Amino acid sequence: MSRIIVLGAGIGGLSAAIALAGEGHEVTVIDRDPPPPDLSTDAAFEEWQRRGVGQLRHSHAFLARLYQLIRENHPALLADLLEAGCRELKFADTVPMPLVPSYVPEKGDEHLTILSSRRTTLELIMRRYAARQPDVTFRTDEVVEGLIAEKNADGQAVVHGVTLRSGEKVTGDLVVDAMGRLNPGADWLKELGVHIREEEAPAGIVYFTRHYRIKQGMREPERTAAPGAADLGFLKFGVFPGDNGCFSITLAVPEAERTLSKAILDTDVFDRICRSIPGLAPWLEEERTEPRSKVFLMGNLFSRWRHMTEAGKPHALNYFPLGDCHIRTNPLYGRGCSFAAIQAHILRDVLRTEKDPTARALAYHAAVSEEIRPYYDNMVKQDLGAIKRARHELTPGYKPGFKARLVKRFTEDGINIAIRSDIHLYRAFMQGFHMLAHPTAWLLENKKNLAKVLWIWARGRRWNRKYYPPRTGPGRTELFNALGLPKDADLITDQA
Repeated sequence: MSRIIVLGAGIGGLSAAIALAGEGHEVTVIDRDPPPPDLSTDAAFEEWQRRGVGQLRHSHAFLARLYQLIRENHPALLADLLEAGCRELKFADTVPMPLVPSYVPEKGDEHLTILSSRRTTLELIMRRYAARQPDVTFRTDEVVEGLIAEKNADGQAVVHGVTLRSGEKVTGDLVVDAMGRLNPGADWLKELGVHIREEEAPAGIVYFTRHYRIKQGMREPERTAAPGAADLGFLKFGVFPGDNGCFSITLAVPEAERTLSKAILDTDVFDRICRSIPGLAPWLEEERTEPRSKVFLMGNLFSRWRHMTEAGKPHALNYFPLGDCHIRTNPLYGRGCSFAAIQAHILRDVLRTEKDPTARALAYHAAVSEEIRPYYDNMVKQDLGAIKRARHELTPGYKPGFKARLVKRFTEDGINIAIRSDIHLYRAFMQGFHMLAHPTAWLLENKKNLAKVLWIWARGRRWNRKYYPPRTGPGRTELFNALGLPKDADLITDQA
């Protein structure tokens, strides 16, 4: 039995409390914000203030890996979420339209299910579920000021608890740090002389989200060939069905597109952009939908990996960072909540088998790296490529080289068309997307799949024309003209 202190009550902290509940531990969750209101999920969306959760009212889709963790380990929690209006979007609901008529379910498709709801609903129900566990205690309106720790002879921080702003010292056997992307944990360790090496990479993107509700008596629009999520190069978009008739739309713009970013904050401009996109327009029909929020902005985004071990030695003992304070990623990929839940369950398993503090730390960080690092590296690579493409879009006269043109053609006319024309390829791709398999193994390590993609690509656009989606949205010049924006304002003319 251990006395475990969990810092933060966001998705990461709640995942830790829920994973460790029933394991014989005494779990205390310390959070800076007040407890959630005893209100409905709709009222919570309107009124619940979470100062430490900047992404609380941005779009969320909870990937199959997170859904599977909840379903297999916490079925009562899943029942609570579904009762509260959260939705299960099945694999069949995501199959590309050209494949729908011939789709036949296979064993394993049930694992490719997305849990869909507003972030406030998911967090509220998880919080109430965790609070019902007899070995979990919440302390709210408490600000953590630092760690109770000393540096040992091996140069490691040995953590015994935390100090609160009130001056109270809360001691325990383990501290789980889940205070999010702005947490000062690394600075606290640095004050002890323990320096944590960090990798950082820019996300290069800014997010804008607005929430809506389907009017009483109306239904969500039927699926069509026009996609509800796509990348226009200068603009990414997606519609996110939520709980209880609510949904949100997110527009994501490269940081270099400053003029467009400034304009999107206007609700009228936001809606005009959405109505110019065929896959979004039906969702904003006035007779069907009413807006429920302003436009929320999220910027200053980057990926970061904090290395808690070096040369086979942990930097800190009895201290386990989890979620964004350990591994921060671009929200575009929807993996932050899944990463946190995976880490929480890794910690649970480590505590079951390891008693020695050093063995626990090494086992935890090795398992986290094995489980999460492939997805992190893949996301960083995609982000850096997207930043380059955004700059090229704004560079007058830019002409891509042969390799860049070849990669673009292979992606657009090979991979993208292959997963829209072959259900087995689509299924394999989605397993990687949902973190149920290595993100690129379905293609790069499967010769049969790679051969299929190359064959489909070689057939050419004319043969594959029925698998291309219809026009996904306006071009940059067309949209800027429609909005009355100066399309040349952000052009890059100085390459130095």
